[in-house]
Amino acid sequence: MLFLIALLLAIFLLPSPWGLVVVGIALVLDILEVTVGVWYSKRRKAKVGVESMIGATAVALDELLPEGQVRVNGEIWRARCEAGCDAGATVVVRAVNGLTLEVEPA
Repeated sequence: MLFLIALLLAIFLLPSPWGLVVVGIALVLDILEVTVGVWYSKRRKAKVGVESMIGATAVALDELLPEGQVRVNGEIWRARCEAGCDAGATVVVRAVNGLTLEVEPA
């Protein structure tokens, strides 16, 4: 966008040698902007799938004796806690078996 504005200024408003300077500077800035944007977007891999759930904290919605429901990242999941815990307790996801989370008290 900056390059287009500079190009229009260079064509219609600026005298001959300054137009080329402005276009050159705008081109360098535009390339720098795109390079930084690409670098910024690739700096961290996206976490998706089951691996992203392991280690997450959850809140037990009801008693887990040994099964019940928990809320993880705004989603309600079926969970199993061998040690058991009360409703409202914070638990940590240790494994995922199908659609059931294996949790333990935090």
